[in-house]
Amino acid sequence: MDRIDREIVELLAKDARLSYKELGERVFLSANAVAERVKRLVAEGVLVGFHASVNMAALDLRFQALADVKLKPGVSALEFEATLRSIPGIVAATLLTGSHDYLLRVACRDQEHFVRVMESLRASGHVQDTQSRMVLKEIDLSSGALH
Repeated sequence: MDRIDREIVELLAKDARLSYKELGERVFLSANAVAERVKRLVAEGVLVGFHASVNMAALDLRFQALADVKLKPGVSALEFEATLRSIPGIVAATLLTGSHDYLLRVACRDQEHFVRVMESLRASGHVQDTQSRMVLKEIDLSSGALH
């Protein structure tokens, strides 16, 4: 990966909607040359997806929380992850080391909705323990800069 590839990755991290033409203008290459580089970066696994950042409040999902989950002994990660996909409101899950197995990001309409999400999670039979925290404010530090 050369300097131009790194610039392309950084530009796409800031704004994944940039066209090949716009990228080319910024890195001084043709749109076709940029397209080939992006295709290669995807094939090499450097770029793994292009995502939209969603304003949860605009979807009336103003209550956000983080939930630490400890699985019951014998429950596999794949089994638990399949359960997560069936519970609306859980928007992200991170497998962890330490005292808890997963950190879940939950987005709900209100506290009552959050309680229902957590009850569904516990009713799955896979969860030994949970610990939740309400998100008060989130600061996006990504700004596309790679460190």
